[in-house]
Amino acid sequence: MACAGALLAFVFVSYYVHQMKSKRGLPNINEFGLTQLEDKSIQLPSLGYFSWTIWPLGMMVWFALHALTGSHSTQGSLDEMLRWSLLAIFALLVALLAWLPQGAGWFNLGWQITGGVLVLSGILTVCGIMPLPFGVMRTADPEISSAGARLGGLLQYPNAYGAVVGMYALERLGAAARVIGWRPPHGVQPGAAQPPRARQLIAAAAPLMPAIAALLLSESRGAWLATGCAAGCAFALQRRAFRLPLLLATAAPLASAAWLHRQLAAAQLAPAPVPGLLALAGAWAAALLGTLLLCRLWHGGASSRAAAITATALAAVAAAALAVTSTAERLAAGVGTGLSRLRMWQDALKLWTEAAWLGHGGETWRGMYRAIQSSPYVGGEVHSGILDLALDAGIIGLVLVALWFISTIRMVWRKATHLVPCILVFGLHGAIDFDWSYTLIWMMFIWIGGWAYALQFNVHQTLGAQSPVYSPKGRSLEYSPAVSPFGCSTKLIPSRQHEWGKAKHDEAYSQSAFSRYRYEIGGLIHKYQMVNIWTTSGLIVLTAVCWIGGIAWLASQQMVAEMQYRQVVQSTDLSAEQAAMLIQASRANPYRSDISITLARSLPVVDAEKMLRQSLSHTQSDAKMYFELGQLAAQSLKSAQAIHYFNEAIALNQYDATFHTGALYWIEQIAQQELKAGQLDQARQTAAAGVHIVERYRQLVEEVAMSNDRNDRRFVLQPAATVYEDRLRTIAAKAYFSKDSSSVR
Repeated sequence: MACAGALLAFVFVSYYVHQMKSKRGLPNINEFGLTQLEDKSIQLPSLGYFSWTIWPLGMMVWFALHALTGSHSTQGSLDEMLRWSLLAIFALLVALLAWLPQGAGWFNLGWQITGGVLVLSGILTVCGIMPLPFGVMRTADPEISSAGARLGGLLQYPNAYGAVVGMYALERLGAAARVIGWRPPHGVQPGAAQPPRARQLIAAAAPLMPAIAALLLSESRGAWLATGCAAGCAFALQRRAFRLPLLLATAAPLASAAWLHRQLAAAQLAPAPVPGLLALAGAWAAALLGTLLLCRLWHGGASSRAAAITATALAAVAAAALAVTSTAERLAAGVGTGLSRLRMWQDALKLWTEAAWLGHGGETWRGMYRAIQSSPYVGGEVHSGILDLALDAGIIGLVLVALWFISTIRMVWRKATHLVPCILVFGLHGAIDFDWSYTLIWMMFIWIGGWAYALQFNVHQTLGAQSPVYSPKGRSLEYSPAVSPFGCSTKLIPSRQHEWGKAKHDEAYSQSAFSRYRYEIGGLIHKYQMVNIWTTSGLIVLTAVCWIGGIAWLASQQMVAEMQYRQVVQSTDLSAEQAAMLIQASRANPYRSDISITLARSLPVVDAEKMLRQSLSHTQSDAKMYFELGQLAAQSLKSAQAIHYFNEAIALNQYDATFHTGALYWIEQIAQQELKAGQLDQARQTAAAGVHIVERYRQLVEEVAMSNDRNDRRFVLQPAATVYEDRLRTIAAKAYFSKDSSSVR
């Protein structure tokens, strides 16, 4: 919201400054009754211009319907609705920014700042200069990282970070290739025109080496594959004269980045600051000097060009050798993670078929994967943007996003071909990972589309549709409507391209009476148009204010509840003031299950059970909620209800050993109390239910052990479960023999 607000302020300040600087003429009504105005200021686009922003708005409405009509998780649907609302607002502001003068320059600047911050922050974190929590992911599992560490940067997730820096590297690669492949204008002799200056090439190629190094340090095979495919597409899309310059721009940065990656990976991404900075500076300088040298050779004679091609081939061989030796282990490893992801996708497809068209609502996989997973893998994300959208929004949501993607790539293909590889990385890697869960990546996608819009439109052209006004003699007087901020015409501006000659003009309209009638008719039309625009404008403004105001209010409620809940959780003891704060948080956001559970623990049993049941209607598959209800029923010695709730909790999270042992503990306590109270049949039934839970638990552990699947959740038979099983069997035996002895007497 802060980013959208800043962009909104920038757009309107820029528009206001341009309006103040523009020279406006005074309107006057000519003898034809038409308002004549010479206006050099920029006009905002019509409503049809914003049709590109309808797709995120459609996703927002779809998730809002899920939240209103009931879904798997009301909180998840609200979160997705807020996220897509932010994206819709951001897309609207980006479309306005694209219409401003020099809009393409602003988009270029924003892209360079965003990419530069992401790349440099990651590289400086590796070198120990910038402390970034969780910026480097460390692990001892060779299937996850061959070097023992992976760069996640500001995104704190290496795979998504690799995709983002890959998008940035491809855009910079295209810019450097255009500078190297510069040609003199048509008709100018090659020696007469001055070749591109060194500062132009440095500005284009400077971010390339650190971006490629960050991509390699992420160790994301999916990002490598997506970037490689997009780079091949970039090569194919280049004109024949620019294909070799593209390779020339790649050679030195790639070789230097491969060498730097090898040095940093050998130190497990934790080198000493001074050696790390020296290695970074050396690789960066080598990349820039090599690129400058290849550019100079390319613009020389035939022998110089041959030398440039030879040097490029040698640099490519060196880069390949360094990259293969440093990433071979990573490319060969990870079979287990691949199989786990395949199993995850199979489970997701089964879940998707339950609501294929409409979807289950927001955050479906995060809330339901424990209930349907076929092996104990850990995966709060489904690692596929397509499957995640299909689970949440169904086929309808997939169609909306697909149409948005197609319209964007079509526009980029026509007006900004050099940005097509960035769109391809976004689509390819997002399909096999959860990049699309990051709002930042969607904002970058929107930014690319706005960039293409900015390159497409010329703000100096007259805005709006051109409709002819016919004269009585059949001649057409074309006009351009002066477009308001809401796309409605307020006045008619005669076009200078179809002015009549003065002689014919005097001959056709010499009578003053007819001119006066035309003047009056034109004034009436003008008044009608003014009423129409203000009516339409008022409705649009009212709708926008209600929409943005409602979204802001809902987001503020969520933030207040989150802040109050965090204050309570951070404290050790729950005081009366903190209990009141929890109640306020629950009122601000009654859909959060963790707030409801924490509050229920401070309430009497009856009130807590009532509140949890009410909260359960908003989170239908929350295993923790069922377990809390089971504990409350156990405290009230309601054995049947407790067993039901514990079975539901275990079914929704079957590979959680703590749920099994916790349920056995409470069932054993209930059976003990029933045995002491003389309820022998009830004690025996309760103990038998506990024994049945232990047997299913043991059977599930044996199945996991026999399947040889990854046991990421460490699902094993706990020793406490065996102890509870012996106690439950003892209770069942005592109840049985006590009943027999009483019947014999």
